[in-house]
Amino acid sequence: MLKYSFSPISHPNATVLILGTMPGAQSLALQQYYGHPRNAFWKIIFSVLETPFATDYEQRKSILLENRIALWDVLEACVREGSLDSAIEQEVPNDFDSFLKAHLNIKHIYFNGQKAANFFKQHIAVSDSYHQATLPSTSPANAGMSFEKKLLEWEIIRL
Repeated sequence: MLKYSFSPISHPNATVLILGTMPGAQSLALQQYYGHPRNAFWKIIFSVLETPFATDYEQRKSILLENRIALWDVLEACVREGSLDSAIEQEVPNDFDSFLKAHLNIKHIYFNGQKAANFFKQHIAVSDSYHQATLPSTSPANAGMSFEKKLLEWEIIRL
């Protein structure tokens, strides 16, 4: 069955774009980016931005926007059993041409894990003017790296 991602969390003044691959089952059920309680994404974001942690999804979205960070997924749709990115098939990329034309201040694109970077590079061509970097996946499936190590590498998003 085809699964669809969410609309981006963004504002035209965003300077940073963080890209995941595709929401997992729990995120899709909750209709929230990084909805799995063991995914470290929100904890990392609040730590990097030195802001008190919030569980309220509207507050989470606001903290991104206040810091000029846009959040989206590389894929608009795909077929996938479960939540592992390695199970993704028949992927359909999001429309980055339109998105980037509407967000002219974005200069940095950060990928939440190797799979997001790989799908982006496979399907999307962007100018060399964007600084691109792949960060460690915040997924609980990336248990081989400690939270502290992930956090250290994610510090790069703070401009």
